[in-house]
Amino acid sequence: MLRPGSPGVPWDVVLFDLDGTLTDPHVGITRCLAHALDSVGQPVEDPNSLRVFIGPPLIEGFAEMGVPHNRIEDAIAAYRDRFTKVGMFENALVDGIFPVLLTLLAQGTRLAVATSKPEPFAEKILEHFDINELFEVIAGATLDNRRRHKEDVIAHALDALDHPTAQSVIMVGDREHDVYGARAHGIESIGVLWGFGSRGELLDANAEHIVATIDELALLLAPPRGTPTRRRDHIKLVPPS
Repeated sequence: MLRPGSPGVPWDVVLFDLDGTLTDPHVGITRCLAHALDSVGQPVEDPNSLRVFIGPPLIEGFAEMGVPHNRIEDAIAAYRDRFTKVGMFENALVDGIFPVLLTLLAQGTRLAVATSKPEPFAEKILEHFDINELFEVIAGATLDNRRRHKEDVIAHALDALDHPTAQSVIMVGDREHDVYGARAHGIESIGVLWGFGSRGELLDANAEHIVATIDELALLLAPPRGTPTRRRDHIKLVPPS
């Protein structure tokens, strides 16, 4: 069995974003966003148009949607009311991600989740899909918004992981916030294209690696024995175009 730090294992620790990386929550989140906007007098005809707001903290997303500052907390309360009752389960595990997680565990890689979603919600979602026990740490935002930025969530995860070296850790996510949050700690990132960000967004954020498919992610994180590993300064799986 390959062990972390050996030539065949690129990174000892893999941090995964949740929404758009491990799961596809667009139905539940967009319906909850629409419900929240309606509750503050800003109805939306097509909830699917709100997909672009999946990822960032709610307090920032509602501000970008034009919710008045004095109504943002009301919108967040309405969102969470629907989300805790039904929205968090209007969700699906990304096809093919489960075998990748098992492969990583089999090679001795430590797994953790670092999400801007409130930590209690993240824990319930991972438990719903019966994958919570695959992760050594589940780190998320706090309900009071004191910890909401990705940089702070990653710091929380690294602390719980007993401070692994930056070179031994990789962040996997679908939005620029994942890239920037990782870089704040000197950590490389892998941008995935099956989530809610675009290739352009990830390239603009200078993600060290970009993958279009689960198979490409698996090849990068768990290369077959004898495959050269891709650490700093290697090519991206998806080059700029």
